Amino acid sequence: MAKPQRATWVWHFDAPPEKVWPALADTARFNEAAELPRYKVETAVQPDGSVVYTGRAKIGPVKLVWRDLPTEWVTNHSFRHARAFSAGPFKTLIATLQLKPEGTGTRGEYVVEVEPAGLLGHAALLAGFFRSAGKTFNRLANEAAAFASGQREEPFTMPVSLTAEARNRLAAMQGELERQGLRAALVQRFVRFIAEAGEIDLMRIRPLRLARLWGEPERDMIELCLRAVRAGLLTLRWDLLCPSCRGGPVGANALDQLPRGAHCPSCNIDYDRDFARNVELNFRPSPTIRPLNDGEFCLFGPMTTPHVVLQQTLSPGESRDIGLTLPPGDYRLRPLHAGGDVSLSWDGGGFPEVIAEEGGMRAGAAAPAGTVRLANRSGREITVVIESRDWVKDALTAHRATSMQVFRDLFATEVLRPGDEAGIGQVTLMFTDLKGSTAMYARIGDAAAYRLVRDHFAFLAATIREHDGAIVKTIGDAVMAAFSDPANALQAALEVQRNVAAFNREFGGGQEEIVIKLGLHTGACIAVTLNGRLDYFGSTVNLAARLQAQSQGGDIVLSADLAADPAVRTVLAGLRAESESARVKGFENPVAFLRLLPSKQLAA
Repeated sequence: MAKPQRATWVWHFDAPPEKVWPALADTARFNEAAELPRYKVETAVQPDGSVVYTGRAKIGPVKLVWRDLPTEWVTNHSFRHARAFSAGPFKTLIATLQLKPEGTGTRGEYVVEVEPAGLLGHAALLAGFFRSAGKTFNRLANEAAAFASGQREEPFTMPVSLTAEARNRLAAMQGELERQGLRAALVQRFVRFIAEAGEIDLMRIRPLRLARLWGEPERDMIELCLRAVRAGLLTLRWDLLCPSCRGGPVGANALDQLPRGAHCPSCNIDYDRDFARNVELNFRPSPTIRPLNDGEFCLFGPMTTPHVVLQQTLSPGESRDIGLTLPPGDYRLRPLHAGGDVSLSWDGGGFPEVIAEEGGMRAGAAAPAGTVRLANRSGREITVVIESRDWVKDALTAHRATSMQVFRDLFATEVLRPGDEAGIGQVTLMFTDLKGSTAMYARIGDAAAYRLVRDHFAFLAATIREHDGAIVKTIGDAVMAAFSDPANALQAALEVQRNVAAFNREFGGGQEEIVIKLGLHTGACIAVTLNGRLDYFGSTVNLAARLQAQSQGGDIVLSADLAADPAVRTVLAGLRAESESARVKGFENPVAFLRLLPSKQLAA
C-alpha cells in the first residue's frame, strides 16, 4: 500500500486571524481562483438519516469520482477537508488549515496530504503535483494577505473574460441605470463587480451582503438590483432556503412558481415556506452578459455557511474540548443531518456542553470559559454543528422585498398563484384615513377635494417609501401600507403627523386642512393575491384597521404588541403617550393600545 505524501506551506500575515479567515476559509472562492473545474454532486440518504455526497468531475481526460466527507472547522482557527476517491489518480486527499496569532499578525499553515492510487497517482506526484499546486497556493495566499490588510476589495483575482459584445451591452445598461437617477459611482462599482467578480459571487447576488461589504445604504443597493433587472442586466430568482445550510435547493423565477415547501437533500430535512424567514430574493447576471456554469467549486466549506461557527465530526462515545471563545448571542445546536436541535440565548461565561444523543441535541452544563465541549453519546458517528442565529442578515426576504415601494412599482405582476398563500411570521401594517373627508367634498367640491386627496396620497407614499415601506392599496381616502421593520413603521407614522401641517400650507393654501387618522399593528399574517396584487389577510390586518378607527385624527394609535418591540420602545422613548383599551369589532376581549398625542405635541 502506497504511503500518503504531504506538503506544507507556511504563510505569515500582518493581519489577525479573523481578517485572514474569510479569504482562506472560503474554499469555493479559493478553488475558483485556482481555476479548478466545477463538479456535480449526487446525494444519497443512508438508513441512519446521514447523507453521502458523491462528487464527479473531469480534468482533461481524467475522470474523478469521490466521496466528500463533512468538513470540520472552528471559525477563525482551523478547517479540515477530506475526500475519498473511487476513481482517479488518488485514494484520498486531505487539506487542513491552521491559523494562529503571531504578535499582531497571523501564522498560517496549510497542509495537503495525498494518498496515490496506482501508477497514475505516483506519476502525478512525480510530475510535480505539489510544486504546481504550491505556486497557485502561494499566489492566492499573497492575495489573501492584501485583502486581510485592506489593500484589495475582493480576496482573489478571478479568471474572467467578457466578450466585446457583452462589454458593449454592459456599457449601455450602465448608462440606462445612471439616467434613472441612481448614483453614478454606485452603478459604476456594481457594473465592475458584474464584469470582474467570480462565478461564486454571481450565482446568488445578495444586495444586503453587497451593501454591508461596500458600506452602502441597503435601500440603495436593493433598488439598484431591482432596476438592473428591468434594464436587462440581472435576472431575479426566489429561493426557498433550507433553514440549516442556507442553500436554495428549490427556487423559481416568479413567485407564482414557488412551491409551499421543499426537501433539502444535503441536510435530509423537509421544511415549509415563510416569506419573512426563508424565501429569499436574489439575483444573477443576465446570460447575455455573464453566462454561468452549473455545479460546485466546493460543496462544503466554512464560508459557504458562515453562520456556522463550529462543525466537528465525533465518533460514537467521543468527547472533545475545543479552544474557542464565542460572543454572547443566540445559537442553535444541531446535527449536520436530520435530528432534533436546540436553540439558546447565551449571555457569556461558560458555553453549555453540546451533547449529541440518538434523539437529537441537548445543552449540558457550562464548560470552562473559552472552551467549547462536545460529546457524542450516541452509537453512531455524528457531525455536530453550532450556528449563530443571525444567519438571515444577508438574505433579502420576500417579505422585506415585497413591502418596499420600489418593488411594488417595478414588479406589480409578481404575485402568488390564485388560491395560494404564504405565511409571514411578522409584518407591521399601517392604516390611515382622512377625518371628515365627506364634509370636505361637500365644502370645496369634488374636483378640489379629489386633487387634495391625490396630493395627500403622494405625500404618504413618499414618507412610507423613505422608511422602507410600501403602499399595499388605497381604499377610498384610506391607505394600507406594510413594513418589514416595526420601528420603520412607527418612524414613518411620526413623520406623517409631524409634516401634515407643512402639507396643508403647501397644498391646502391655508384655506383647507386635512387631518389624518392613523393606526399601527404588528403580527403574523398570510400574503395572498387579491385583485392582481400582493395583499395581506388575517387578524393582524383586521386589528390594524380597527386601531385606525380608534384614532381621533392627528394622533397615532399603536397596538400594545407593536409598542413591546425592543426597537419600537427605543423610538417611543421621550414621546408622550397614553395607555388605553377598547372593545373593537371582531375581537372578543378589549384591545390594549397606546395613543401618541396630536402632531403638534409629538417630540421631534
